[in-house]
Amino acid sequence: MAEVLVLVDHVDGAVRKPTLELLTLARRIGDPVAVALGAGAEATASVLGEHGAVKVLTADAPEFTDYLVVPKVDALQAAFDAVGPVAVLVVSSAEGKEIAARLALRVGSGIITDATDLEAGEQGPVATQAAFAASYTTKSRVSKGVPVITVKPNSAPVEPAAAAGTVEALSVSFGATATGTKVTGRTPRESTGRPELTEAAIVVSGGRGVNGAENFPLIEALADSLGAAVGASRAAVDAGWYPHTSQVGQTGKSVSPQLYIASGISGAIQHRAGMQTSKTIVAINKDAEAPIFDLVDYGVVGDLFTVVPQLTEEINTRKG
Repeated sequence: MAEVLVLVDHVDGAVRKPTLELLTLARRIGDPVAVALGAGAEATASVLGEHGAVKVLTADAPEFTDYLVVPKVDALQAAFDAVGPVAVLVVSSAEGKEIAARLALRVGSGIITDATDLEAGEQGPVATQAAFAASYTTKSRVSKGVPVITVKPNSAPVEPAAAAGTVEALSVSFGATATGTKVTGRTPRESTGRPELTEAAIVVSGGRGVNGAENFPLIEALADSLGAAVGASRAAVDAGWYPHTSQVGQTGKSVSPQLYIASGISGAIQHRAGMQTSKTIVAINKDAEAPIFDLVDYGVVGDLFTVVPQLTEEINTRKG
């Protein structure tokens, strides 16, 4: 069967959930071959094999840590040349999309970004995307070369499927541009104990209606009761009520969780563009005419200062 390259997103050998989702999608169109780079690469093999990787190509070198993007592109190109895949799948993060674009340019192939689904087609893989601020759903395929596709997190279930997971060393020759952008320092992000926003199965977001940073603990309490990530609208971020790293929207992060709860968010197109592909959307807003209600699966017309605490209490009671 044809092989599909999957670039592994991991931290010191701990494979992140979006990569396991990619393996699910890769199995629809071929045999997944995982490419794990950097410190802990070989430690990923067990988990990757349990989720369908027939082979794990690994490489570790200081360049992957000390320099940005290009060393990983060099390695992925080496894997591409060695395997001759029918497709290349990459997680749709900021770095992932840059790696994918550079690879596509090098190998003369078309690229599809921010796919939300993937299926086999007679003339190659067919990707589903949201277009025009998620107002439309499109299906497309690459017409030139081997498709390079980036996939948004939460686009597919994580489905274990035992495979060989054979580890093979990948020989990588770094080009002259690999050392062009050096990392001079790193500052670990303070952990909140909550899931990563773009990977979370549940996201609870607050907007202008939260009416101040001092009221965001209401949103956080609801999120914590559900084991969810916390998001914010652009209005809330611009007002300084919540960090920009938590902004959901066209100029923030795009999320596609199983459940999205919008509290005090009007539903401007800027925000909708970042969350409209969520599987189930719930809105809490005291304005019955708010545009967000045109989008939701469930809507609650009410004051979030009353509704959110009651919802949090009810969830905690049921959990208890």
